[in-house]
Amino acid sequence: MTEKDPVSQQEAREAVEGAHLAFLELSRFDQDRIDSICDAMAEAAARESLRLGQLAHDETGFGIAEDKREKNRFAAEDVWNYFRDLKTVGVVKEEGDVVEIAAPRGVVAAIIPSTNPTSTAIFKIIIAIKSRNSIVLSPHPSAARCIAETARVMKEAGSRAGLPENAVKCLENGTIDGTETLMKHKQTAVILATGGIGLVRAAYSSGKPAFGVGPGNVPVYVESSADLAKAASDILTGTCFDNGTICASEQSVVVDSAVAPQLRKEFEAGGAYFLSNAEADKVASVLLTEKRTLNAGIVGKSAAYIAELAGISIPGGTRCLIADCAGVGRDYPWSIEKLSPTLAFFEVEGVTEAASRCDEILRFGGMGHTAGMHTSDRAKAVRYGEQMPAARIVINSPTTHGAIGFSTDLPPSMTLGCGSWGGNVTSDNVSPHHLMDIKRVAFETRPVSLSRPGAVKAPQAAGKSRPKPDRAEITSIVDQFLKSKLSSPPEQSPNPAPLEQEPPKQAVVHSVAEKAAPGGSRGTPVDFVSEDDVKDALAKGAKIYVNGRTIITPSARDLGEQHEIFSRV
Repeated sequence: MTEKDPVSQQEAREAVEGAHLAFLELSRFDQDRIDSICDAMAEAAARESLRLGQLAHDETGFGIAEDKREKNRFAAEDVWNYFRDLKTVGVVKEEGDVVEIAAPRGVVAAIIPSTNPTSTAIFKIIIAIKSRNSIVLSPHPSAARCIAETARVMKEAGSRAGLPENAVKCLENGTIDGTETLMKHKQTAVILATGGIGLVRAAYSSGKPAFGVGPGNVPVYVESSADLAKAASDILTGTCFDNGTICASEQSVVVDSAVAPQLRKEFEAGGAYFLSNAEADKVASVLLTEKRTLNAGIVGKSAAYIAELAGISIPGGTRCLIADCAGVGRDYPWSIEKLSPTLAFFEVEGVTEAASRCDEILRFGGMGHTAGMHTSDRAKAVRYGEQMPAARIVINSPTTHGAIGFSTDLPPSMTLGCGSWGGNVTSDNVSPHHLMDIKRVAFETRPVSLSRPGAVKAPQAAGKSRPKPDRAEITSIVDQFLKSKLSSPPEQSPNPAPLEQEPPKQAVVHSVAEKAAPGGSRGTPVDFVSEDDVKDALAKGAKIYVNGRTIITPSARDLGEQHEIFSRV
């Protein structure tokens, strides 16, 4: 077990604490102030996109500097222009009797990869500040300098427009320990994790809300009705862009056998080279490590570089290496996600077999990410999409560009969720929407009327509340009522009894004084006892004789039992 790195851990703690203070200030900014800050940062990043792209290429050795410039421009201009008018402050939506209010989340922990370092940093900084959050970047160690420079450029531009100090921070010591401390810090609110599977899993196990992304391994199906020339051109454009470092780049071609020969010719015309079986085996040996995982040494490298590494000769100007592949899985190296200008080639018989093969490829290594299709049949495209375990199905466009929203109407993003298929919390293209909490003020629209069985409402004057009587008052009322009923003579019956019938004997309630026998002598039980009767007996030192038929008011019973007045007969 290795020792922890206290320097990187302390740096991460201080960065989060400073960013939290900045967030408290940033969260009070109005929409105009937030947008002016983002305007300034986006403009600075776009202006420096070429230099930052070159820095990323020089430091990492991945990709093509000019393509990295375009990714930087996309993140700075296209992303910002798309979300510029998005409301992220105060009331953001009012529909009927529900009012939605945006609330920022806090400190965003942003994990930045080495494959797309500067463009991902630009993207995450913009969406964090747009949604009124502060952000701390944890760079991949092999891209630390270019990521730090990107953060500096944007922070300085933002500061001149009013960005709080420490609202954008970049860790100088990009270590596993520092990243772990950043993700688990109590003041970290949410994690944006872009990187390897292990890092994404660490983000999800941190106990914090996290938006992670999975691997791509994108299959693209060329159906027989497709424009084959355009399909070949688009696929080469996607897989060769920045030497395949975007996770949404095409990794396998699945084609209807009826049009496969013509598609091969179109690929060759576009600069692709089809390897012989022997050549494919040699390249396969450098695609994987001894543990049969992707060899990081070929990621983002050119076709010429990979061919030389494998010891094979290819025509000059070759943009992409293509190999026929007989299956999917660990025993078929070409079926993995290769993140380079290399393509596996599968022939199938019709849409059913094609969908099955593409599903197999995704399940082997790209669940939930992206699939592509080229066809002129819209209905088939929809049916294909229904069968794919992928969040994005790009039709008639390079999947690299279509998935990120460059060539489609998907929200532009450099962080693509893979949904539950890929173990991610979202299948969306991540955006400022995901860095806000929405409060909903809901007014009553359906009054609640709950009736209880047997409950009777007494009429009550509008606007007045009837005072609740206390127990003593209720007891007194009951005592007086019962006493008056039992002490008063009964009303005359309207139908008198016949003269020969003896009238019923009227019950006479004798006073307690007559029934109470001082000294404990036995007396006749009374019919009714009130609280006043008990007090009278107490004053005279007498007992009150009762039996099972005697009515005793509650207050009389409490007082009488307390002083042991009652005597049963």
